[in-house]
Amino acid sequence: MFPSFKWCRGGGTPAQVTREIAVAGKVLPLTIRQNARATRMTLRIEPGGRALKLTVPEGLPEREVSAFLTRQQGWLMTKLARFSGESEIEHGGMIFIRGVSHRIERTGRIRGLTEAVMVGDEPILRVGGAEEHLRRRIADFLKKEARLELERLVAVYSGRIGRPVRSLSLKDTRSRWGSCSAEGDLSFSWRIAMAPPKVIAYLAAHEVAHLQEMNHGPGFWALCEKLCPDTRDARHWLKRNGTMLHAIDFG
Repeated sequence: MFPSFKWCRGGGTPAQVTREIAVAGKVLPLTIRQNARATRMTLRIEPGGRALKLTVPEGLPEREVSAFLTRQQGWLMTKLARFSGESEIEHGGMIFIRGVSHRIERTGRIRGLTEAVMVGDEPILRVGGAEEHLRRRIADFLKKEARLELERLVAVYSGRIGRPVRSLSLKDTRSRWGSCSAEGDLSFSWRIAMAPPKVIAYLAAHEVAHLQEMNHGPGFWALCEKLCPDTRDARHWLKRNGTMLHAIDFG
């Protein structure tokens, strides 16, 4: 049985309640939100597989919500099994850098650099520093790689359309891969550094295109294709693999 809950209302927003749910021995936060326009219950796994969101019709009895969640346990177990890659960020594990899988190798040197090298035919990511700092050092390396590539691509694409960029920042966003403000401020998820080069190029083109087209209409997509001919393939790649990049734990 699931613990009881009560709907909370405030500020004119739809009622919602936040709780926890256990799935295959893992406890995840679950937000249950009422929506007057909903006709059925919809369960969604948030990017990275670290949280769940359930939308239900307004006034639906608690027992029906609990019964629905019970029925979805098998589906959740199957879907969440895809997010097991986060445990690989360790010595001997694997990490993608620009779409290429690299084996993680701790050098044992306290002040050693983090660098991607080829040893024979094998791509290796060598990481210095203490073991407890391994994940942070890899994340820092990916941020550096993302900034170098995105700054280069943004300069090229913005130059082609003659639109200035005021700033470029990197974040660890879960809901979107990038954003563009009306003032010309671009923001990107640094996790894109793990994606293949054509996907990184598409993301840069996507946000630069917003400097001219602040929408997702036909003109916007035509400009994306003009800047990055691989737009369609890159979008499909992100749709298939994006959540796996979000699932990796660098904490």
